[in-house]
Amino acid sequence: MSQNCIKNIDFASAQGIADLVSYQPGQVVSKTLAQNPAVSLTLFAFDKGEEISSHASTGDAMVVVLDGEGEITIGSEKHRVKSGETIVMPANTPHAVYAKEQFKMFLIVVFPAGSV
Repeated sequence: MSQNCIKNIDFASAQGIADLVSYQPGQVVSKTLAQNPAVSLTLFAFDKGEEISSHASTGDAMVVVLDGEGEITIGSEKHRVKSGETIVMPANTPHAVYAKEQFKMFLIVVFPAGSV
């Protein structure tokens, strides 16, 4: 019996990644695909006006925008991001996410060895 490192997604089946998480009115919806001491893979769907407040991570965090448009604040600088774009939030730097409209993103966090 094998132990899968990735969860909440069908194996050996082509899928639209944005379709794996759904918008819900007034909510931020997340679906974890993998989480371990080295990496975290999470899908998010933000309803318009929803946000994740400022926080920092011990790992570098890369956002891949799957749908819509959002605003990513890194430190004190705001970045407008839209479908098809990617932005990296460096480790130990405060960052926040705000949905200017409905917005889906794939978050990939890579942690340094021994940090988690």
